[in-house]
Amino acid sequence: MEILHVSAECYPVAKAGGLGDVVGALPKYLTEAGHICKVVMPMYRTKFLYENKWEVVHKSSAYLGATWFDYTIIKESTNKLGFDLYLVDINGLLDREKIYGYADDPERFTSFQIAVVDWISSWKHHPDLIHVHDHHTALIPFMIKHCYQYSHLEAIPTVLTIHNAQYQGWMDWSKADYIPHWDGWRWGVLDWNNMINPLAAGIRSAWKVTTVSWSYLYEMRQESNGLEALFEYEKGKCVGIINGIDSDVWDPASDTYLEEHYSIETLAIGKRANKEALCKEFNLNPDKPLFVFIGRLVGEKAADLLPRAIGDSLYYIDQRMNFLVLGSGETHVEQELENMRSYWMGYYNSKIGYNEQLSHRMYAGADFLLMPSRVEPCGLNQLYAMRYGTVPVVRRTGGLRDTVLDIGEPGGYGISFNNASVGDITQGVYRAVELYEDQLQFDSIRRKLMELDFGWDVSAKQYIDLYKSLLP
Repeated sequence: MEILHVSAECYPVAKAGGLGDVVGALPKYLTEAGHICKVVMPMYRTKFLYENKWEVVHKSSAYLGATWFDYTIIKESTNKLGFDLYLVDINGLLDREKIYGYADDPERFTSFQIAVVDWISSWKHHPDLIHVHDHHTALIPFMIKHCYQYSHLEAIPTVLTIHNAQYQGWMDWSKADYIPHWDGWRWGVLDWNNMINPLAAGIRSAWKVTTVSWSYLYEMRQESNGLEALFEYEKGKCVGIINGIDSDVWDPASDTYLEEHYSIETLAIGKRANKEALCKEFNLNPDKPLFVFIGRLVGEKAADLLPRAIGDSLYYIDQRMNFLVLGSGETHVEQELENMRSYWMGYYNSKIGYNEQLSHRMYAGADFLLMPSRVEPCGLNQLYAMRYGTVPVVRRTGGLRDTVLDIGEPGGYGISFNNASVGDITQGVYRAVELYEDQLQFDSIRRKLMELDFGWDVSAKQYIDLYKSLLP
């Protein structure tokens, strides 16, 4: 099969979250399974762009409403990522350093999608399947089905994967003419609550819709930022497939970011060496259990609860642990976390910002990973942590429910709680400290974590089976 992935992110080219990790890994594993995979994404002005070699493969023009724009498709020349990588350049729209956060994002991503479909329509052959990711690319299934000039592509199966349904790409109806001349009778496919909703249009138009865990698929029918009824109506074509992790990148035995490499046989020595280096850098006591939080400091991740939950844990559990936070997000949360450093010196520290190297070192050096998320479609952090022998302490939601089994259950290997609340987080921390102080059980749990297989091989096979079910 020849599969074309279309995404706003792809690690290591440009990444803001889990979407980038998935699109950077899944095509590689599909290729290793014998399929032809191509990824196309916007040509942001990132470090990766300037450090690699490219060739121009296509140039053309298209309309965004009444505006005529030129676009260029370039291809990475060396197959560095293990699959064909294409970037779409549109001067004035995609030539930015950041991925998101601009006032003209609707124009940026709509023009990107138009360029992609226009490019595909010029191919001498067609891909067997087009796989689009999140709302930034969800208009592509609609355009293939309902735009007159692309009707010859209608037989190509389309799959939409929803990594986070909270973001839907809403546009005012005044921007309806951005989409190439389309069948006006199909306006209801675009509309949701009197707005153009690209994610809703993608759900209605794609042949299949996948989400990144079965639990999240169910939860979206209860709470998905206004699309609950649509997910209930379309549930027959929706499938949950848990994300995998790239075992080549996330491997404590070969991770170039680590102070000391280790495997399941050298777990205790390796974890200790990484923990000591981390604690020395951040002025923490390596003899106490180390809890880390790695991620966006936003409401979805319940980051607003962290300052009080950390403070209460240190106060009520007699300072029997340390905390280290890495992330960026809402300014007031960042400020609160920074202010705590002087008050809890020697027990708590933080690093505001994104740091890939430090995140790897934290997974390797920590004893526990905190994930109290309000919303977690799949979650990759808990999978990375378990690969590194770090026990996840998580709220039962979305993919966290599907991947972390509580130690109170038969065969359990993590710590789970029900509510995104300070009390539940603190109780989870207390249970974790008690586990840490039972050294035999703690070591047994850590070994079990490293034996779990959350690699992409299993998930990639599920995608392949899904793709095959859509082909003649």
